[in-house]
Amino acid sequence: MVMAEVSYIGLLRSNGPYRRLFTANEISYIGDWFSMIALFLLAGEASDNSPLAIAGVLATRSFTFAPLEPLTGMLADRYPRKWLMVLGNVWSFIILVSALALGMLDSLESVYLLGMAMVVGRAISSNAESAYVPNICTKEELLSANALSSGGWSAAMGIGAGIGGLTISKYGIETALWIDSLTFLIAILLILSLPHGGPEKSIQRTFSPRAMLSEIVSGWSYILSVPSIRRVVLAKAMWASGGGAQVFLLILIGKEAGFGDVAAGIGILYMARGFGSGFGPIVSRRFMANRILIPYLLGGVLVISGAFYIAVAASEWTVIILVYVFISHAASGVNWVLSTTMLQQRSEDEWLGRVFGTDSLGITLTMGISTVAAGLILENGILSLRETIIATGALQILAGIFWILFATPSEKRMLNESV
Repeated sequence: MVMAEVSYIGLLRSNGPYRRLFTANEISYIGDWFSMIALFLLAGEASDNSPLAIAGVLATRSFTFAPLEPLTGMLADRYPRKWLMVLGNVWSFIILVSALALGMLDSLESVYLLGMAMVVGRAISSNAESAYVPNICTKEELLSANALSSGGWSAAMGIGAGIGGLTISKYGIETALWIDSLTFLIAILLILSLPHGGPEKSIQRTFSPRAMLSEIVSGWSYILSVPSIRRVVLAKAMWASGGGAQVFLLILIGKEAGFGDVAAGIGILYMARGFGSGFGPIVSRRFMANRILIPYLLGGVLVISGAFYIAVAASEWTVIILVYVFISHAASGVNWVLSTTMLQQRSEDEWLGRVFGTDSLGITLTMGISTVAAGLILENGILSLRETIIATGALQILAGIFWILFATPSEKRMLNESV
């Protein structure tokens, strides 16, 4: 009934390559949230705190990320994944330092361009990393590795958002961005110490656009031909139907909730989000390993995610909403980790990059649409902030119900048997 698993401490002790990758990511992710808080505030300053302009920070990142995902996923099946991770961090370092040195932070357009340019680096490295983890972890280690990575990402978001907000409040935006640039350098040094880690290819591939497009399309054909993959590849996008807007709405809640000044308020809410999304997978590993629950769990946690954002909208914005945000994102973290692990276990190595490129395409595109829709709704006064939050939660609840109801008996057997 339960998949084989190893303990988190045991994994970190015994698997040196994973430990170094985990450490590199922790440092880089903490720096990322220094930059994200800075970009939100810069967009607000440049637009008289327009909700649509602030949503634009997330939307432009998502719409830049989305079309790159099939390409970078294909690259992760062609070229050494370790070196793609190095390249992504080098790119981000160069972009951020150049923007700081040239003073390119004085307009809304420059804020968007900086965010978009830095996303390119993350797009290069993220699919390579998802495809790399099964090359350095055994099948028995994968669930623990993904839960730990999610917990680490979430803790880094909580720490980075919290400390980043306080740093900006005290020392200013540029200081926070310089700190982020240093984290990329440290991550590069750690990734350089990793083993090769695939892909193992004996055939030389041409670099022509036609050949690469053909490989991307063949990846989509592979996903469609494997039922146990094509259903799971939609799981994160279903959360993003409301979750993309929620990530943006937290900024506006932080401005109104009164948890200190604006930067500190946003940081505290993102800290609750981060710690929640890490806590959920860490404590739910036994549930995620249970084959009987797997066909229902991805949908069930979507319902929980939406319900607790509705609770946020219905409550006074005091410290209690930090608890609701924490629980909602604890549930979303389970969705993320379980779907990632299932895709890694069910996909052949030569297709891993393209599978995760498609997975990321779904979530980033949906997040972008969700964010822009919420920004337009608020900008035009169609709904209030609380009503918009309720709408996003309702979307997630409906997505979770559909996930459970539309699973046929054969799909449920397939999901169980293929774990």
